[in-house]
Amino acid sequence: MSTVYLIPSLLEESAFDSLTPSILTAIKQCKAFFVEDERTARRFLKSIWKEMVIDDYEWFLADKTSLKANQTPVAFRDKLKKGIDVGIISEAGCPGVADPGQTLIAIAHQQKAKVKPIVGPSSILLALMASGMNGQRFNFFGYLAIDNGQRVKDLREIESESAKKDCTQIFMETPYRNMQLLETVMKTCRSTTKLCIASNLTGPDEFILTQTIEEWKKNLPNLHKRPTMFVLQAEGV
Repeated sequence: MSTVYLIPSLLEESAFDSLTPSILTAIKQCKAFFVEDERTARRFLKSIWKEMVIDDYEWFLADKTSLKANQTPVAFRDKLKKGIDVGIISEAGCPGVADPGQTLIAIAHQQKAKVKPIVGPSSILLALMASGMNGQRFNFFGYLAIDNGQRVKDLREIESESAKKDCTQIFMETPYRNMQLLETVMKTCRSTTKLCIASNLTGPDEFILTQTIEEWKKNLPNLHKRPTMFVLQAEGV
């Protein structure tokens, strides 16, 4: 029976202390890797296992385009049928969490392979942990709409649900559009709503702070091109 190792990668390229020794153990068991980006995955593995001979392993793309083309799932099924242990690696954080790797993980279960998740950094969970907000009930929305009108609608719905259900709402944006999103949040959400901004998690310039919208308006941080998670919780109505 094949084992499918879900191998976390770095959120910040120098934050090796966020990885556990079990990651290296898992890597050494694999004969093939299904990765979101082959170049960065190769560099990542070589950085934590310098003796690794990259060309001794098979490499397959597992990004959204490759998965839709069906070639990658076919290759994945073939490896499992042959009893080969494989690793899945996303671009940042944990495979299967806000990541296209979930498609292959679903196939692994269908094929009755053993799925082995490895402990590692997740920007979603790290932001939630550090926010001081409700960790018993929360939602992750991923990227909000690019269209500002739809984004305003989404934010109002997210804020309303948070107040009604006492739940934490987590969302994100492409780093170069962070400031546009933050400005929309400031204009749309109620002054008493709490917002945690968690930026460059695990990095040397990590920034995490929870304040009300009213407090944030006094001094907005510069989040341009900085990977950031936004965590929101509204007061009950």
